[in-house]
Amino acid sequence: MAADLLVDDERQTAGDDGCLDLSVLVVSYNTREYTENCLRSLDEQTRGIRFEVIVVDNASCDGSVEMVAEKFPHVRLFALEENRGFARANNFAAERALGRYLLLLNPDTLVLDGAVTKLHEFATRHPRAGIYGGRTLDGDGKLDPSCCWAAMTPWSLFCRASGLSSVFPGTALFDSETYGGWQRDDVREVSIITGCFLLIERRIWNELGGFDGRYFMYGEEADLCLRAGERNYRPLFCPTAEIIHYGGKSEKVRADKVVRLMAARALLIDAHWNRPWRGFGRAMQALWALRRKIAWEITALVRPAHAAERVDTYREIWRRRREWLRPEEVPVTNRPRERQAGESPQ
Repeated sequence: MAADLLVDDERQTAGDDGCLDLSVLVVSYNTREYTENCLRSLDEQTRGIRFEVIVVDNASCDGSVEMVAEKFPHVRLFALEENRGFARANNFAAERALGRYLLLLNPDTLVLDGAVTKLHEFATRHPRAGIYGGRTLDGDGKLDPSCCWAAMTPWSLFCRASGLSSVFPGTALFDSETYGGWQRDDVREVSIITGCFLLIERRIWNELGGFDGRYFMYGEEADLCLRAGERNYRPLFCPTAEIIHYGGKSEKVRADKVVRLMAARALLIDAHWNRPWRGFGRAMQALWALRRKIAWEITALVRPAHAAERVDTYREIWRRRREWLRPEEVPVTNRPRERQAGESPQ
């Protein structure tokens, strides 16, 4: 459906080459308070570069659009009539961006100590990488290792399904997707940069065709980074560019979140694994979910009050296994459940 343009303020001044240094893309969905704090921190902490901010709102019902229009009149604001999901909304924003680089920034983040400027400067010093990410902290100020991670492999999925990654967390051998115990404290090439704080040269974004719209939410940045790697770009991690990412503000129902994560992983397996291994990958996904379901059912026999909610969650995940075993059979627009007030799938 068409987008209602509420604010499209192009007062940002481009340089002599007619191009801004950076376009910051923020996709919002019922995160009014977080979006306000994010945009304020971005304005306060970003200096020394020519940049614009584009907010695409995925049909929020909490006053997010009105808040951005009123409090941040310099932002280019687009209000969509339907929730297009994270991937498609970012594609929409990127098509309208003026910057040489694109920065994907989640609305439930806070920019710390010039992080955007630092990441941009880092990118200009390492132009061959093409994709860049920084260090993210959770709401308590602790490292969030999901700011970057390694690609799935048959071994990593086996470790996850068998429970080895839970028994030996943070180890390079059994928990390889998290890069073992690395504290994200030095510059490294990585497989995947998280989409909550991802910088990419617009030329490369266009070369890759942006996000694959089959990913409604989750997995789209992994697919993008893996496709970039196939073209000899090497995503690079910058430890000095640091933000807070509260996380979980865009998904309130745990079962829904796990289903979407697993569906995204299934799509990634099909897109990036050799055909003989795809069936194995799906089987490991199913084994993981079944193992978790059985484990919580057993726990409920001993500690029913402690385990009741988790039992219901994993039973629902297992009941909806077609959605994550065969996500290609589920239309993109039907993947998210009906939106409830106060929830933010984006």
